[in-house]
Amino acid sequence: MSEGKDSTTAPDSAEAPKRPSFVAPSPRIPGHWLFFGPQGLRAGWSLLVFAGLWFVLLTVVQAVVGPHLHLRGDQPIPPFTGLLLEGSQFVPVLLATAAMALLERRPLLFYGFQGKARALRLVSGVVWGFIAISAVVLVLRQLGYLSIEGRTLGGIAALKYACEWGGLFLLVGLTEESTFRGYVQFTITRGIGFWWGALLFAVLFGFMHGSNNGESPVGLIGAGAVGLIFCLSLWYTGSLWWAVGFHAAWDWGQSYFFGTADSGMVAQGHLFSEHAVGKALWSGGVTGPEGSVLVFPLLLMVALMMYLWWGRRGKPPFAGAAWRPMKTPKLPS
Repeated sequence: MSEGKDSTTAPDSAEAPKRPSFVAPSPRIPGHWLFFGPQGLRAGWSLLVFAGLWFVLLTVVQAVVGPHLHLRGDQPIPPFTGLLLEGSQFVPVLLATAAMALLERRPLLFYGFQGKARALRLVSGVVWGFIAISAVVLVLRQLGYLSIEGRTLGGIAALKYACEWGGLFLLVGLTEESTFRGYVQFTITRGIGFWWGALLFAVLFGFMHGSNNGESPVGLIGAGAVGLIFCLSLWYTGSLWWAVGFHAAWDWGQSYFFGTADSGMVAQGHLFSEHAVGKALWSGGVTGPEGSVLVFPLLLMVALMMYLWWGRRGKPPFAGAAWRPMKTPKLPS
């Protein structure tokens, strides 16, 4: 991947800023230009190193945790099993990101988790995530594609499962946003541009959901489209906290609150019980609401609201790098 020049207007040479302190100097060895550029290790090699570290760590952690999971595709997933599964994916991406941050002399939170508005963005994402999944479920129910059969939990049990699944899906949001839109998105932006990278990892995000039991082609496309929505929030804010909150609340609303399948997976202990009615293309079938084509108009509405709320407020941190390489983005404080 090529290393692009900063798309912002360059200052006069007399006023040119010094090179950021976190940029490692390029060693003067034969062929150094192939591996190193103005920002240190080139984006392509950085991604390869990150992927290699992530894969090795994932293999080791899952070899340790795997024997304790006891997963069965035909049974609902208990919260503790889900926590072990997600934790075994979160630790590798966290350690791989930490290693790359150390190599690049940047803070660990640099890749989408900095800023003063972290709590506000997280809570805002949670609110909008639950509103969005509730809207999908309501439309499916009103059109006769979803039947809600009533509550299955009450009292302490309902509160217990609500908290357990809430904590788990917050971890899911952190894991998947860090994996698909954290270090890799920031790095590929300086290699080929923001939206080329976003499209690539959205496709990969959808493809990875294909390993879930009960997933459908519409559901895979829907997962990729949701990935682009999360990238859009990163484009406007320079932060992943809104995406983490939306991601967590969307999954919590499906799996716990409404009791629907989530990419084909069913949670043990959910507030309501339901079943899909009619053709899977419209109802989502065993995939859940994400497998319905009706999810796409909702995602377009979410994108429009993001533009109306964030798009007019100023220059995005990745402005100028939409389809071309960029140096370190100017992230908001």
